[in-house]
Amino acid sequence: MSAALPTRRLGRAGLEVTTLGFGGGALGGLYEPVPAAQAEAAVAAAWERGIRYFDTAPLYGHGRSERRLGAALRGVPRERYVLATKVGVAIAPDERDAAAAERRYADPWVVDGRYDFGYDACLRSLEASMERLGVDRVDVVNVHDPDEGDSALPPAQRRGIDHLPEVMDGAYRALHELREQGVVRAIGVGMNGVEPLAAFARAGEFDCFLLAGRYTLLEQRGLEDLLPLCEARGIALVIGGVFNSGILASGSGAATPRYDYAPAEEATIARVRAIEALAERHGVTLPAAALQFPLGHPAVATAIPGMRSVGEVDANVAAARQEIPAAFWSELHAERLVDARAPLPSAGV
Repeated sequence: MSAALPTRRLGRAGLEVTTLGFGGGALGGLYEPVPAAQAEAAVAAAWERGIRYFDTAPLYGHGRSERRLGAALRGVPRERYVLATKVGVAIAPDERDAAAAERRYADPWVVDGRYDFGYDACLRSLEASMERLGVDRVDVVNVHDPDEGDSALPPAQRRGIDHLPEVMDGAYRALHELREQGVVRAIGVGMNGVEPLAAFARAGEFDCFLLAGRYTLLEQRGLEDLLPLCEARGIALVIGGVFNSGILASGSGAATPRYDYAPAEEATIARVRAIEALAERHGVTLPAAALQFPLGHPAVATAIPGMRSVGEVDANVAAARQEIPAAFWSELHAERLVDARAPLPSAGV
């Protein structure tokens, strides 16, 4: 087994999570099929390399990610890892033609992900998740995408509906009660939007938020309001999308660099080239810089890149462990490649 990864406290919940977590979206076949054996091998490798935080959701492969994660962790003492899933997207048989079903996930079962943030729907969703995961408890439960602003959808399909009142009256009330009963350790919200998360921070007592793609080497809008608010209120941030849909992993020279789920614009590619040049001067890899950057902020507890193979697990662990000189981070500021207000990582993140 590899040396232990650093850990941080997940807000007020008393949970300790590794600063590198496992994003389970890819296990569901995000964009391309992932054989079951490959998925389970990836989870097993993550465990062996010291990762102890695992994130999934019913939407990821329409239940497939939860089943695979549960199968891979079966036999591992439950108290030795932190498990997170989500509520708010109800997966059910799809009454439409299969061609009309949601197609981000390769070879999906014909099911429809419908938003439902009601009290009873939350309880049913969590019960079904625990059955798929094969566990009797989940440590962290996030309300999934309550602004319907998922950046993975084409712009014309992003509804941007504000479900905050519905969530607070339904899913939040259910999760708050479960937390009070000790059934759930931490509750939060997960989405791509900075402003909606800030609204939730002000509306209730949350332990953590999952912020995807909005606090990375390429985007730091969260520094304006959300991250200071989370720090002040003791809300831990879990950072998803650290590679911004791929461009910060593959680099500017990829055949089709992707940023925010779409082909990257030239201005974005040029900025990545500048970061790559700086990284090369300091002997730093771009994925290492991308993975470690958000951990410089005191509100951030962990980063959870998606992993679909043993090779990706090894690459992410190597990136998390790579030593990055302080001069690299200070020059990122000096060359205005990141927001000057962004706290810089230190050794041992």
